Amino acid sequence: MLSALVKRCRPLPAHARLLVLGGGYSGRCVAKLARQLGTPVLCTRRVAGQPDADLIFDSNNGQLPDVSALQGITHLLSTIPPQRQGGDPVISALLPLLKTLSLEWAGYLSTTGVYGNRNGEWVQENDPPAPGLDRSRRRLECEQAWLNSGLPVQILRLPGIYGPGRSVLDSLRQGKARLINKPGQVFCRIHVEDIAGACWHLIDHSSSNPNDRPSIVNVVDNEPTAPADLVRHGVSLLGCELPQEENYDAICSEMSPMGRSFWSENRRVSNKLLCGDLNYSLLYPTFREGLQDCLEQDRLNSSSSDP
Repeated sequence: MLSALVKRCRPLPAHARLLVLGGGYSGRCVAKLARQLGTPVLCTRRVAGQPDADLIFDSNNGQLPDVSALQGITHLLSTIPPQRQGGDPVISALLPLLKTLSLEWAGYLSTTGVYGNRNGEWVQENDPPAPGLDRSRRRLECEQAWLNSGLPVQILRLPGIYGPGRSVLDSLRQGKARLINKPGQVFCRIHVEDIAGACWHLIDHSSSNPNDRPSIVNVVDNEPTAPADLVRHGVSLLGCELPQEENYDAICSEMSPMGRSFWSENRRVSNKLLCGDLNYSLLYPTFREGLQDCLEQDRLNSSSSDP
């Protein structure tokens, strides 16, 4: 739980102020950690009235944050995806403004999809990217834009993200989980709280070791896993019925293009740089610890909302 992460994280200096561009699932988790550690945070959303909509930023409509609101920002994290036509909306709309800030660290959440299909082989940060999907090629373009921005940037490459309210447990409860078998296929994943923990760890490491700030870091757990194993473990936690097993080759023609693209790439992503060289200790080293946490937090959230 986030409380465990708070206990082991060091607060930032008193002058620190965080800007989270894109207050979605991951961005809000990072913001919540920062607030619990005493760091003032501003989050952007595209529409007013959404949770954590401290500032409005929608580059498509020309809605930009007020310059005066960003004064004093020392750290920023962008979770905003590429534009459909390509290009990074933050870099294209806000870079001149961001360059006026006294930034000590800037993080950009990207995807391990930039490595492309590796037929189940391991990849690490020094392997050249080879994106095979359009959305991954757009991400790689955004990475380059951030790296060329002149800001103190670290790229965090993420796999599939899960956490409370967004895991295989929810799919099982809703009757939407499928037990699909594709021999040799694995996927990597990361718990949302380990994204927040890794961000905080990289900020702290960069501050303490200014000459040791890797430009690209994989943020993944220890165990790439067949998706069917995840479903089976979720069933064991919930005590529900196991979905009928389906063979991928028999059903792939029925899938949406997005679904087929999801299954078209197979790779194992190494976290040796993050967890070995940079000494980050994962809260949830595998999906087993992560799903147990999801189960406990889902129960707590359910009981707290029950009148």
